[in-house]
Amino acid sequence: MKAASIRELKPALKDCSHAELLEITLKLARFKKENKELLTYLLFEAADEEQYIRQIQEEITTGFEEITARSFFHIKKSIRKILRMTKTAIRYSKKKETEVELLLHFVKEIQAFRPSIKRSSVMVNLRQRQLERVEKLVATLHEDLQYDYQLELEQLSNY
Repeated sequence: MKAASIRELKPALKDCSHAELLEITLKLARFKKENKELLTYLLFEAADEEQYIRQIQEEITTGFEEITARSFFHIKKSIRKILRMTKTAIRYSKKKETEVELLLHFVKEIQAFRPSIKRSSVMVNLRQRQLERVEKLVATLHEDLQYDYQLELEQLSNY
């Protein structure tokens, strides 16, 4: 089955009644975990972006605290999982400020993590890529925000 485009779906959804839209939305939520997470964000968390950022930052911190340092393989795998969760949260929000805040927090946590990631070129490169991504995002923000984030970036770059 070929999926319809957004252009085709939009008029079809406009023709649906309120009850039909509710039923479609609930089916989507049951179908996939990501759909349910996005719906949760849109309904409950989008109104208070600051609280959403704090919640995700806590999840990132908790994720780093739960990493067991058995081997570097497990550490890398766990850090990638945390980054994947962070990027999913960023995708739900679609706000540049949120993305910058979450990625900066991720980089802070990866730098504070013990044992140090400096021995692993893969992890150093992952950290560096996230810093570069933040730099690009900061350049697109308002001047006042740019200044604040630039100070934080300089501190993190001197790792």
